[in-house]
Amino acid sequence: MLSLKRYLKRKGYISIPLLLTATNHFEVNAKINGVSGRFILDTGASNTCIGLDRIAHFELKTKDSKIKAAGAGATDMETLLSKKNEVTMGTWSTKKQKIVLFDLMHVNQALTSHNALPVDGIIGADILKKSKAIIDYNKKRVYLKASKGA
Repeated sequence: MLSLKRYLKRKGYISIPLLLTATNHFEVNAKINGVSGRFILDTGASNTCIGLDRIAHFELKTKDSKIKAAGAGATDMETLLSKKNEVTMGTWSTKKQKIVLFDLMHVNQALTSHNALPVDGIIGADILKKSKAIIDYNKKRVYLKASKGA
């Protein structure tokens, strides 16, 4: 019987390691517009998000947004929107990714209060759906369907 890893490789998936944090979240390394960062992998977040304090770091072009963000105890937060961003995880990438920007201070305070490191943002369900992601919780890996032409 094939292992999940070998089976998914045959189906055109790539394997990305995940780090389980002290807060029991999975963290993944990703590049936004060629710049590396640390992100929580969050199946419950509808959109991929980055903290407002990281706009210059990831070279994001932003515009006002009507989207209100909520999560981790905070609600009705003002946001900005950035379109046409390149997101890369391992050899998987997409070039026209929308990213929502909002103040992640409350998220990072919660992480650091539990001895976890702060993050740059959140990889949300939008990217997980686009990449046909499969999460192997036991092996701490996420599998992403390789982009056509990759």
